[in-house]
Amino acid sequence: MLLLGLTGGIGSGKSTVSSALGDRGAIVIDADLVVRELQSPGGSVLAAMVDHFGDGILNADGTLDRQAVADIVFNDNEELKALNAIVHPGVGAEIDRRIEEQRATDNVVILDVPLLIESKAYTTEGIIVIDTDPDVAVRRLVTHRGFTEADARARMARQATREERLAEADFVVPNNGTPEDLAPHIAACWDWISSLRDAD
Repeated sequence: MLLLGLTGGIGSGKSTVSSALGDRGAIVIDADLVVRELQSPGGSVLAAMVDHFGDGILNADGTLDRQAVADIVFNDNEELKALNAIVHPGVGAEIDRRIEEQRATDNVVILDVPLLIESKAYTTEGIIVIDTDPDVAVRRLVTHRGFTEADARARMARQATREERLAEADFVVPNNGTPEDLAPHIAACWDWISSLRDAD
């Protein structure tokens, strides 16, 4: 297994890049998808969240009302800490299980984790950073994800800075333009990944 980390700030296009690498044959472990699975009805993380925050965080059909949770935690640092203390252990255990499943293979495994740099929780053989101008990221979040500019900038302020991410990068994928602009950078990234695998 060749384990590589993929990170970037909110609005950087991590999902687009991880999907493109998956199309080339990489196994992608997406922390956001793991979170969603564990927060689905019947999931252990959802049950623990309801215990802490109450059933006001549930929709009528029993699914998680993500906006209700966001409204609670993003203006209250103590509640954000409580949320992280509930979510992170379960998600971490599931990510570890998926990594272990791949350990004996010769697959390229991409770990798409939003706080990869901040948490230092995983030892990888390289880190790919999706680098996006903060103003471009804000515009994407406002246009495509319904954020206000203030919300977008507040989320970004809670993450590692662009400079901190770039300092940890083994390979940088610039993503300030269109999907067509991104394509050659993804191809170059895959070439770099292939060279690492060939060197093993």
